[in-house]
Amino acid sequence: MKATISRKGHFSAAHRLYNHHWDYKKNIEIFGKCAYLNYHGHNYEYIVSITGKIDPTTGFVLSLQKLKNILYDEIEELFDHKNINLDIKEFYSINPTAENIVIFIWNKINKRISSNLDLKITLYETVNNFVEYDGKK
Repeated sequence: MKATISRKGHFSAAHRLYNHHWDYKKNIEIFGKCAYLNYHGHNYEYIVSITGKIDPTTGFVLSLQKLKNILYDEIEELFDHKNINLDIKEFYSINPTAENIVIFIWNKINKRISSNLDLKITLYETVNNFVEYDGKK
């Protein structure tokens, strides 16, 4: 039997959407106020869902305590109260859109769980704006 477990979390972080190949005017035209020079912040929320077979010995798909620890290490410790553009080296050259952030997070968490588990992440940048990623191309 298969089941899906999920855990919610949150972090607060600043970022700036900007393409260095364009001038400031074009960045404002494409990204609006998200391209302003002095950055802006969000209270991000996320849901990490893992689907897999239930272990008959433990009754778990994955221990929720283990998942909690992974999410703290790979998301909250890394992102909370940070400037994504300046504090996270991978985003020095990648525009920190919600789409790019969720893929980055998916890759980090996917490395920490068994390959026979399916991972899906939903990242809320605002209450109304969110992106989902499950690793499928």
